[in-house]
Amino acid sequence: MSVEYLKNLAVKAIDDKDRQLFGINQQIHQNPELAYEEFKAHDLLTQYLEDQGFQVNRSYTLPTAFRAVFSHGKGPKVCIICEYDALPSIGHACGHNLIAEAGIAAAIGIKAAMESSDNDLGQLVVYGTPAEEGGGGKIKMIKNGCFDDIDIAMMVHPCPFDAAYANVLAALSLSIVYEGKSAHAAGSPWEGINALDAAVQAYVNISTLRQQFKPTWRVHGIILEGGIKTNIIPSKTSLEYRARAPNDEELKILRQKCENCFLSAANATGCKVEITHKDICGDYYAAINNNLHLVDLYEKHATSLGIKFAPRANQMQMTSGSTDMGNVSRVVPSIHPLYKIDSEDGNHTVTFTAAASTEKSHRQTLIAAKSMAMTCIEVMCSPELQAQIKEEFIRSCSQ
Repeated sequence: MSVEYLKNLAVKAIDDKDRQLFGINQQIHQNPELAYEEFKAHDLLTQYLEDQGFQVNRSYTLPTAFRAVFSHGKGPKVCIICEYDALPSIGHACGHNLIAEAGIAAAIGIKAAMESSDNDLGQLVVYGTPAEEGGGGKIKMIKNGCFDDIDIAMMVHPCPFDAAYANVLAALSLSIVYEGKSAHAAGSPWEGINALDAAVQAYVNISTLRQQFKPTWRVHGIILEGGIKTNIIPSKTSLEYRARAPNDEELKILRQKCENCFLSAANATGCKVEITHKDICGDYYAAINNNLHLVDLYEKHATSLGIKFAPRANQMQMTSGSTDMGNVSRVVPSIHPLYKIDSEDGNHTVTFTAAASTEKSHRQTLIAAKSMAMTCIEVMCSPELQAQIKEEFIRSCSQ
């Protein structure tokens, strides 16, 4: 039985479940749940996978994570990843309902091919990973050993453009607290040390430095606490910043530049300052280590389904934020392709929330799911390709 025949079987199996898959994405979209609170989505996805013949472990190492497995003899362990947490106030503005649908759809297609194959194809593992939106669910799952037995991993993500190569940035968060001295703002302001002045100066310092930022760097922040009353010199203020860069080395450089801005604001105003790295599960979101063998395969299959990609050099410049999938790519050969849905605005907007629920976005999601399924099938059928993927991963980790 040829690889092409198995791929076609996978595509047909996904098409056959079209309405069921659309229903899954709709139920998750209509019931947004925040990080580590995704109980409805967890129950919906695990029940569906169990009904489709997967062996399911609910609450796998985390209350709202799961592991679903389908085996077909010896071979590689291929992992498809689902996400399903939402954002506060604006719901599924990052389209995680579609990511869940894509993961389930790809799993259905791969399973159909495995069942029909005359050869051992190995094991398909579907992971439900909670709390991508700042909670680092995948980081916890890595530490819990969930990826120790996985050979390759992949997921897809909706956004305003198509890119098989994901330019996902490393990111860390900083908490900054200034302490000054309160005084009456009209009666004796000279007796105070204005912590709000320090916070404003820190914000201005970062903004002033932007001209010297590399085009691939991102820094953004907010003032969380700015005082309590206009006639009291603020004695305490706090800010939160996030810094992003293409790799760990550049992120360290950028972090130091930011900290210099915060320290100089304290020196200028006479305030004390405390700068804290707000780690996520003891780590930070790493940049994606794109496995180019897998990227090429995904792009080939998505192209065969009608997707038009920009040249690779252009894809590598299309910045798309940060994710704990980057941390997975540190430990397992991985990809995180981005696929276009029709939204006038980008992710994390109310416009994107609306776009993530449409029939057209569902269609675009199924193309991404089929591309994942065909990629996995080709890998599972080729020991030579498996060896090349592993070789590239080892080489990339040593650089």
